[in-house]
Amino acid sequence: MNTVFGIHGGIHPPEEKALSNPGTILDAGIPPTLVLPLSQHIGKPSNLEVGVGEHVLGGQLLAAADGLVSVPLHAPTSGTVTAIEPRPVPHPSGMENICLELSCDGRAQWLDTSGFANWTEEKPEVLVEAIRAAGIAGMGGAGFPTAVKLLAPQRAPMHTLIINGTECEPYITADDTLMQVEAACIVEGAEILAHILGVERILFGVEDNKPAALAAMKAAADGAGRPCEVMAFPTKYPSGGEKQLIEILTGKQVPTGGLPADLGIVCQNPGTAVAVRDAICDGKPLTDRLVTLTGRALARPGNYRVRLGTPIEYLLQVAGFEPKENRRLIHGGPMMGFALESSSVPVVKTTNCILVPTEQELPTPPPAQACIRCGLCAEACPASLLPQQLYWYARARDQEQLERHHLSDCIECGACSWVCPSHIPLVQYYRAAKGMIADSKAEKVRSDRSRGRFEARQERLEHETAAREAQRAARRAAAQKKAAEGGAEDPVAAAIARAKAKKEAAANESDPS
Repeated sequence: MNTVFGIHGGIHPPEEKALSNPGTILDAGIPPTLVLPLSQHIGKPSNLEVGVGEHVLGGQLLAAADGLVSVPLHAPTSGTVTAIEPRPVPHPSGMENICLELSCDGRAQWLDTSGFANWTEEKPEVLVEAIRAAGIAGMGGAGFPTAVKLLAPQRAPMHTLIINGTECEPYITADDTLMQVEAACIVEGAEILAHILGVERILFGVEDNKPAALAAMKAAADGAGRPCEVMAFPTKYPSGGEKQLIEILTGKQVPTGGLPADLGIVCQNPGTAVAVRDAICDGKPLTDRLVTLTGRALARPGNYRVRLGTPIEYLLQVAGFEPKENRRLIHGGPMMGFALESSSVPVVKTTNCILVPTEQELPTPPPAQACIRCGLCAEACPASLLPQQLYWYARARDQEQLERHHLSDCIECGACSWVCPSHIPLVQYYRAAKGMIADSKAEKVRSDRSRGRFEARQERLEHETAAREAQRAARRAAAQKKAAEGGAEDPVAAAIARAKAKKEAAANESDPS
């Protein structure tokens, strides 16, 4: 049995997890229309493969991956493509992206699919390509393409696969439910991932506030084909952060600016493991996911199986939304989620929760007051950062100091904001600062490329000018050499003489005498 380690900081907000009845999966059904963004992951948006008016079947490719860091998009059911245009998508800024609207026909007709009869005999690169073709992106975080993450052994040997079943944020119980209901599929998916990565050690990390999930995962792990260990550890937020979980389970810290792969470790989400299992064993692309619909403004909260692209307003009807009791919708949990400007936005691959609280349940934050330098934020930070200093530098837009104080290590967990007695929305400042730094770096890249093109053009023009001057000099030298050898008169002198003779002839013709 491995030792469980602790992490710096962390908090214990009210869990509120029983509200969504974890352990039971409900079906959200098929909505009249689906809205499918071409970008539901980190990286380039996918490229359209269908047009308006085209009828498609469930599982059919709608948009192909554009390069390595991209994933394809598949139809979650059968229907007709009725629009391709910018629509609002789940994002803190309320931004729009190109989306495909699918009018569902209600027949749920699917393409015939099949997986590998025995994946243990397949080469890792073949399985990785199948995962890429299935459109799988991480379902527990930022949506990083899973196939790209599985290329980690090309950088260094991997020795440990961690399945992150922590789900530490309040209210959310999608992973808890998945571990209770589909534990065997999670374990099989983990074994496939371990086969691809070439690791022998599989760890399942689960907080001790999920006894039913722990029991189900241990039973499934006992029947696995390779050693699997289910590790329980004390409940604390945000233990589910990738770097925090690695420290808890292994005692190792991912260095600043580094990746888990630098330690020979790869982390995946239980939902991602199930999606991998479905793709490899059944040939099924990622077209649905488990979403927690919760909050006391819902009459029927629970964990729903939802097709990607389902409008959130449709889900609210399914869950018995009571508008009078609610002032805001939150995509995600109360700590790391963000408020939605519209309920028309769709469910995407990274949607794990829609929180619909009453005002009494989750009051609107009061106005921010001045920082009193109490230091509680530094005590709570799980990344051992200095949130107060980052706050001042973010306000001053001091990018150099922000990077020097490792802003990139901030996981935006919200623990600092939660403990702040002045109610300062610290995470919002950090997000804005990260965006500012990203924009500056992108602008520098564009500037460097532009300068490179200008310098290349100047160099080319200089080479062309030098070449022309060299040709002229060569011709002059050749003429002078020929003249010196007596083989021919100086062409310049000859030209001058001809011009002089012509002028004299003209003068003679005009003289009547």
